[in-house]
Amino acid sequence: MQDSQPAAGPAIDAIDAARSEQYRFLARLLVAPPDQGLLAQIADLRGDDSAMGLAFAALAEAARNAQPQAVEREFFELFIGVGRGELLPYGSFYQTGFLNERPLADLRGDLARLGVARAEGRHEPEDHIALLFEVMADIAAGEIPLSATAQAAFFNRHIAPWAAQFFDDLAIAPSARFYQPLAEIGRLLTDIESRAFSLAA
Repeated sequence: MQDSQPAAGPAIDAIDAARSEQYRFLARLLVAPPDQGLLAQIADLRGDDSAMGLAFAALAEAARNAQPQAVEREFFELFIGVGRGELLPYGSFYQTGFLNERPLADLRGDLARLGVARAEGRHEPEDHIALLFEVMADIAAGEIPLSATAQAAFFNRHIAPWAAQFFDDLAIAPSARFYQPLAEIGRLLTDIESRAFSLAA
């Protein structure tokens, strides 16, 4: 989780509240595997006939059929591995082919200007997809107050160039089972946000 010290912002509307919840939900599952309690909560989710609703319904079905130990192993194979996982969920890697490159430095500069610092005990570089989604959750919730134009600039600089490709890769990763429908949720959210921010940029 990111630590921030923003000024109190105005109450947010239902759309921004939903955006924040979706970003935070994805961030939670991309930073660590779900335990039994969280799997049970996910299994109770219900979706509608929209693309996003169907993706959540598929994730709920995957949760109903999942064992915590199996999902923990899947998470390890996908994101940690022996040496490295099947995927490297970092903006620098997706944009340059290497870790800890210029995109990370640019992100750190922008986070510093927003008053956001990596929380104690977190060791991933800030361009990890989960950390970026935590920041977007805080922005959508008004905890980091930004104008629509500034939100669009942050998203378009640090997430739009690579997140969709990451979720496409996650969807077809060899070990992805529980995480396959999660990849669809992430891809849809990234696409929706990209289209919405294109109107504000």
